[in-house]
This record gives sequence, C-alpha cells and structure tokens, in this order.
Amino acid sequence: MAIESSTPANQGSETIQVAEIDASELQTRELNDRLREMLLSGVGKVKIRNVCGQRYIGTRLYTPQRLMMEIEIFGTPGNDLAAFLYGHKITVHGNAQDGVGNTMDAGEIVVKGRAGDVLGFSMRGGEIYVREGCGYRTALHMKEYEDKRPVLVVGGTSQDFLGEYMAGGIVILLDLQGLGHKARFIGTGMHGGVIYLRGTVGTEQVSGQVDISPIDDADRQVLDHYVSRFLERFPETGKSREEIMSSRFVRLSPRSKRPYSNLYAY
Repeated sequence: MAIESSTPANQGSETIQVAEIDASELQTRELNDRLREMLLSGVGKVKIRNVCGQRYIGTRLYTPQRLMMEIEIFGTPGNDLAAFLYGHKITVHGNAQDGVGNTMDAGEIVVKGRAGDVLGFSMRGGEIYVREGCGYRTALHMKEYEDKRPVLVVGGTSQDFLGEYMAGGIVILLDLQGLGHKARFIGTGMHGGVIYLRGTVGTEQVSGQVDISPIDDADRQVLDHYVSRFLERFPETGKSREEIMSSRFVRLSPRSKRPYSNLYAY
C-alpha cells in the first residue's frame, strides 16, 4: 500500500506543501491519479519513491489555472515521462526510459543518469538536462512553437539518428567522458534548429542535408548560458564552465528549410 505524507516547507517567503508517495505497489494510472489529486489540493512538491517502470508520470498535470508542481522521482520511471509537460519541474534521481519529454510544451526535466530512445520527441518548449548519454532518435521532430524554443542538453553522447526531422530548437551534446561522437545518420531530414557537439564529427556521420561549421560568437553565448545551467544541475560532474567552453565545438544546421518542397508543391 502506498504511504503518503504531507508537510509544509518554507521556500523564501512562501510556504509550500510537500508530499511523499511510495509507488512500490501503485500502477501507472493510480500513481498519476494521486499526482493530479495532490496538484489540485495545493501540494507544491512531491517526492515519489520506489518508482519502477510507471509510465506517463507528469502527463496529466495541466490545469486552466496553471497550477505548478515540482516532482522528484527516486527510481526508474517508464516510457513517456513528462509527456505533454506544461510548466512543471521533474527531477529523476536515476535513469529514465524511452520518450522523455514527448511533445513537452514548457517546464524542466532533469535526469541524473541516462535517458533512453526518442528523448525530446516533438518537444516544442521547455528544457531537458540529462547528465549522461541518450539513445536513438534523440530530438526526433523537435520543433519551435510561437515564441517557444525547446532546449536539450546531454552530458554524454547519443546513438544514431540524432536530430532526425528536427524542425527547431537547440540540442547540445557535451561528451564529458571524451568517448567521441559515434552516432550515424545525424540530422536526417533536419530542416530547422541547431545541434552543437563538443568535439568533432565526420561528414560520413551526418546527413547530406546538414552543414558542419565552427561556432561563432553568437553560438558561444548560447553555449555558455546552457552549459552553466547544466553544471548548476549536475555539480557532481566535477567539470567547470571554463574547461568545457575552452573545448572545440561544432555547429550542425540544415542547408534548407524546405527540403521536401518538391514532394508536396504542385
């Protein structure tokens, strides 16, 4: 049986309600029902312990009043963590499975481990930070929406098809372990956004639709900002902003914003 507790906590001049959930015997729907009930009752922070594969955590937390909640997850959440996330902050103390941030609209996700496949799929706003690496098809169909520009920062490297059909946003891979970027088919179908890789990448790894270029001063400002935010969330990496920013970065950007115009224009 799940054990829940709720205590007040001070955050600056505000008092927020903090709750805990033991998810060891909760199915996906039960856990998400609890989270929504807590949000509607005014709980501002929830710690979920003993998570083991429950899916869609954080998905049904949109409210017309735009109530916000911070969620800490201890364990391994299942697929589609924070799908359609709307402004909340979720921190995972461990690894995450596939589909993190699927169609995310706003908010922040922090994964203190690695993430699986299709990380940031169709993400259109908010920020995701992953301390280690990620799987296949990361940032698939990531896009910008109105004034929103999604950001994904990964401390390691990715598997194949990074940025496939990417239409907008910023992706940064830091390769902090110095393993080198071995992914293939990077940027296949890419027609928007930008990918920054710390280190180098070969032309044979990148789609013919993508240009590889050195970074300029504007790129460096973007990188400096998000590298700083990454390190704030993962001080345990032992890396400094100066150390990372003194490394070589390359920029991957699409050659055309309308690569399929001949297929759909009459």
